[in-house]
Amino acid sequence: MDYREKTLKELQEKRGNLSGKKALMGFDGFVDTIVHLVAQRHGQGDNFNRIETIEAFGNRVLEAAGMSANIEMYPKMEKLGGNGPIMGNALLSAGLGVRYIGSLGKDAIHPVFADLASKTDAVSIADPGMTTALEFTDGKIMMGITKSLDEVSYESILQKMGEGAFLDALSRSHLIALVNWTMIPNMTAIFSAFIDRALPMLSPMDGGRSFFFDLADPQKRTQSELVEALTVIAKFQNFGNVILGLNLKEGQQVSEAYGINEDGKTEESLTEMAKLIRRELNVKTVVVHPTKRAACATKDGEWVVAGPYEPNPKITTGAGDHFNAGFCTASTLGLSPEACLTVGVSFSGYYVREAKSPSLNDIDSFLRSW
Repeated sequence: MDYREKTLKELQEKRGNLSGKKALMGFDGFVDTIVHLVAQRHGQGDNFNRIETIEAFGNRVLEAAGMSANIEMYPKMEKLGGNGPIMGNALLSAGLGVRYIGSLGKDAIHPVFADLASKTDAVSIADPGMTTALEFTDGKIMMGITKSLDEVSYESILQKMGEGAFLDALSRSHLIALVNWTMIPNMTAIFSAFIDRALPMLSPMDGGRSFFFDLADPQKRTQSELVEALTVIAKFQNFGNVILGLNLKEGQQVSEAYGINEDGKTEESLTEMAKLIRRELNVKTVVVHPTKRAACATKDGEWVVAGPYEPNPKITTGAGDHFNAGFCTASTLGLSPEACLTVGVSFSGYYVREAKSPSLNDIDSFLRSW
């Protein structure tokens, strides 16, 4: 029985555990415009050859040094974005109840978030950021305007909700997902406020709470800021079970910050990276997910699974958020670490092929087909 068959068996046995489970998510929000870059145009509309790779785009830019260049962006779609909204939508599709707090529009909810806001009884505390996502066959480059996220703070949340309503929402949540640390300047302070002011007020929950964190490419933040944030994140373990989710680049950045000599480019290095980061932080689970595989570590061991890599995806922006949603859904169900990884790669694999979030029925079918 391989890991996919084992995961199917666990899903069938424990799927009912999702009933009544709730998640609280925050605090970002972006309006994403997905674009392809034009290499050679042959006519109107989508009649063009695109710039296929990041390397080709980089060379095009370098060739313009000392001169100039005009590179056309062709919009493929406008959609809701941000780690929180994308992951929240995916959790909804999986069957969790979700309450969203974030940056969906200060005076009115932006239309791209209307459905999410309605389904999650959303509380919006700031205007969304704006992202132009340059998609290539080998990755993506996210060009963001994030000034509005300066307004996101623990105080702005309480001002909008009231402390009692906020603590009540936390107390009902089995999963609390705090994402996009990099782009929210006040996020470390928000983490500290949770530790000092909110979590000590909550009664224990049967089965314990899980706290999920996604850093969102901390390259633009200083290493000392990163270590400070991770130090605070580790303290959440005193109030439940911490899951730190990292893509490969983030895993490499965290490894560098702690002097861990692993690049994660092989299965062995990837599992060792997850193990050593988890040991450094002393949290329940560390997950590292490149595009072709994923690994996680707990105190009980390390696991790695291969994913259903798709060389010609319909969409890549949000794939990591879907992995995170799949992993957290499986964890909330009480699946084994290997099965959590398998559900995670299945969520992202389905999403990049179909450009929509899967249900658990979709995942059941998908697991039988790859």
